[in-house]
Amino acid sequence: MVVIAPCAFVLLFFISAPYGRYLRAGWGPTVSSRTGWLLMEAPASLLMLSVLLLIPVNFVVYLFLGAWQVHYFHRAFVYPFTLTSRRRIPMTVVVMAIVFNSANAFLNGYHFVLHQDWYGQEWLTSWNFIAGSLLFALGYYITKRSDRILAGLRTDATDDYQIPRGFLYRYVSSPNYLGETVQWLGWTLMTLSPAAWVFLLWTIANLLPRAISHHRWYQEHFTDYPKNRKAFIPFVL
Repeated sequence: MVVIAPCAFVLLFFISAPYGRYLRAGWGPTVSSRTGWLLMEAPASLLMLSVLLLIPVNFVVYLFLGAWQVHYFHRAFVYPFTLTSRRRIPMTVVVMAIVFNSANAFLNGYHFVLHQDWYGQEWLTSWNFIAGSLLFALGYYITKRSDRILAGLRTDATDDYQIPRGFLYRYVSSPNYLGETVQWLGWTLMTLSPAAWVFLLWTIANLLPRAISHHRWYQEHFTDYPKNRKAFIPFVL
């Protein structure tokens, strides 16, 4: 996964993943967005639950598992049912996401099985756990609030894209992606797991090119798109 991530990072600058505004023909059969998101995200939630069956009671690991489920249970079993878009997702994308989420959940979960003894009560007062928890919470808040703004742009009468405004959209084109990156940086600091570092690498490899693609897409399709917005990080990208 470490070797493949940089390759995916470069490739995604040339080939945007074909879902959402980039949906196009030639990627095989499709499913509804609701079905696609549920199938893609469910393995990450369900596989991590298996860790509970493989370790004795460990309060610190249970906190990690709870934080993971706050994101992935919502993403798999709540978020899809809030979607109103009629857009579809190619099964090719769904299958690739299932493979990644399964591998990622296995690596992160199996780390806890192998190294549960790392995480004693003293871990809760370590600098990395405190800083990571704050970043995780901040990133989660940014992601969810940004997603709500995007959802509010859709109505039953239209499925067209509009310019999102307010909150961190004043500064960047995709604060939902920025928030998710901050969130998984927090996870990495919380756990200091090699698997978490790999996950962070993949998060950046996947979301940074897509955020830049979104930025360029907005500039091409809206003449009144704010000129001072950046693609991903305020004042940098």
